[in-house]
Amino acid sequence: MRMTGWWPRARPDAGTPEEQGNDPLFVRSVARAMQVLSAFHQADAPMTLTEIAAAGEMDKSAAQRFVHTLRKLGYIERDMTDRGFVPGLRLLDHSLDYLRLNPLVERATPVLQEMRRHVHERVDLSLFDDLRVVYAARNQSKRETFFAALIGHAVPTFCASGGRAILALLTDAEVDDILARSDLRPITMRTITDPEAIREKVREAREVGYACALEEVVPGEIALGVAITGPDRRPVAAIHVAGSLSEWQPEEFCQKFGPLAQSTARALSRA
Repeated sequence: MRMTGWWPRARPDAGTPEEQGNDPLFVRSVARAMQVLSAFHQADAPMTLTEIAAAGEMDKSAAQRFVHTLRKLGYIERDMTDRGFVPGLRLLDHSLDYLRLNPLVERATPVLQEMRRHVHERVDLSLFDDLRVVYAARNQSKRETFFAALIGHAVPTFCASGGRAILALLTDAEVDDILARSDLRPITMRTITDPEAIREKVREAREVGYACALEEVVPGEIALGVAITGPDRRPVAAIHVAGSLSEWQPEEFCQKFGPLAQSTARALSRA
């Protein structure tokens, strides 16, 4: 089975089995069903029952029952070539519910569309999720890869421009904690993985109000990120502007788009 990327998607901390057993409101069967659905997070090909059982940390018999139930409900399907199982169409209903009921995504979408018309480069909104940032809105530019255009795609906080802009609004202790728990393996040849070098990038972002990353997630790409804060002034999301290094010098790119991204992020933060 091939994998889409080495960085894991976040799983909520459901506690230890003992803690779950002591929680009278915790439904373990629901948690195990979600483990089955989460088995697909790292797959880029249909999964067999054996693979689902291993990824979901359960025996094959239990996995078979969960897969059967989820197929009946439309949340898992057989692959069209009958090579294994894939997520079902019904899951998109829940993605739509999340996006349409998230007030920040609702407010940001028209603002980012207008911003895209001015900058003529890719403009994204990512949501902060601890060790990663998850893209919730993507306004494409003239060049894209398949995964770069998908809502829900995530990159590690430590190397994303928006992630570093978010880190810049956290305390040093919080930054150290995130770096200590992150898998600091490189995505490209230019991904910065040294903790002190990352801290220096975070300090730079604090000074100028935005973070810039050169080819750290996508080769040939420059990305600029600005954090969006919630009512408590804590970072909750980020705006990204991304362009090609074949068309832009880094200093020129940051000077042109930094102020616009900052003003847009401030407007969304106030809202």
